[in-house]
Amino acid sequence: MDNYLYKQMLIYLFNEVGLKESSIELALKLSIKNKAPLPILLWSYGMLTIEELDKLYSFLFQKME
Repeated sequence: MDNYLYKQMLIYLFNEVGLKESSIELALKLSIKNKAPLPILLWSYGMLTIEELDKLYSFLFQKME
């Protein structure tokens, strides 16, 4: 994922989903530590619902076009 798209995802998580900055920072650290994609990690730790995960992936795919 390129830097622009990654930043857009973080902005989306903060503004649209309503995650707190501290939650996003923790998830980023865990994502790196566990070598797991950030969206899947957020979902597996209960920070995103399956519906929010679906909307996030739809947003990301839309941005890639």
